[in-house]
Amino acid sequence: MPTFEEQLVEHRVYLMRFARLQLRNDAWAEDAVSETLLAALSKPQSFGNRSQLKTWLVGILKHKVIDLIRSNSREVSAPDPGSDDEADELDKLAFKADGHFASPPSDWGDPHQTLQQRQFFQVLDACVERLPPALGRLFLMREWLELSCDEVCKELALTPTNLYVQLHRARLRLRECLTINWFGKHVS
Repeated sequence: MPTFEEQLVEHRVYLMRFARLQLRNDAWAEDAVSETLLAALSKPQSFGNRSQLKTWLVGILKHKVIDLIRSNSREVSAPDPGSDDEADELDKLAFKADGHFASPPSDWGDPHQTLQQRQFFQVLDACVERLPPALGRLFLMREWLELSCDEVCKELALTPTNLYVQLHRARLRLRECLTINWFGKHVS
């Protein structure tokens, strides 16, 4: 059985991917992950096996990322220029001109039971990684880091309306990806 330190190292790649997506800066991501691993190493008794190690580490990393976002909020990152065009095509596939669904949403079964399955979270994670970087970052800031809409708007220099549109597009893409890769029904 691997030692606690070896288990931490196994999760480093995932933590770096998460931090890079949020921070858009390799040096900051490396700092956040290093601080996360140091915090975990300094107080391994805090883990206590009450959750999965990866979940505990991501929880620590979320706080480190939020701290770095707030402390480095004066620096600007360039937006992804191609993300808007791709999202418009997705809207056309999913909705009619009058705004109604082109086809009714698939029956996703019992959500409570599905959410409890570990594989679901692996597929969800893969779907989030497939989002365009700008949409993925915005979605993770709002939904996983639980930053307020005002904080996300300020950090990304967005209007509230644009934020809601981008979140809608990210959720549509996630819905399509989950429908195809988890629920097994292709949205037509």
